[in-house]
Amino acid sequence: MNRIARIAAGAAGAVALLAAPVPAFAAAPAATTATTVTTCGSYSLQAGLATYACADVTGDSVTVFGKIGLAGPPSPGTPWPPAPKELVTHLSANVAGGASLGTVNGRTVFQVSTVRVDGATATVPCGSTVHVSFDVEGFWSGQVPATVDVPVAC
Repeated sequence: MNRIARIAAGAAGAVALLAAPVPAFAAAPAATTATTVTTCGSYSLQAGLATYACADVTGDSVTVFGKIGLAGPPSPGTPWPPAPKELVTHLSANVAGGASLGTVNGRTVFQVSTVRVDGATATVPCGSTVHVSFDVEGFWSGQVPATVDVPVAC
């Protein structure tokens, strides 16, 4: 067999292989990922700062947290950046009409950037409502808790 005949035979074999049906691969099932929904209540003014009670809900898992931020722009003549404030924080959560998810008491320092105070993570029955309360003391002011009620829809 001469060289041209071999090339022609190889090309014909390649065409035959390419024309042959290829078995289909089963598509892998799509991974189900639960979406996290973050809910924060209205702000509360505490120690001259805006505070929020919040919860992340992913399926039946709930993580509660509080946030501390500036309540608004500084007054004219206020030194910038403001002096750091040492704060005492109290974060608690419970299932409405049910069990406590825990309480976290601690200290944090706030200056300019928003601070997140993490609390408990718990599994909660679907259809429940979680009540979160977050308050801050600045040694010169009382507590005015920020609260939120979060449904756990699953």
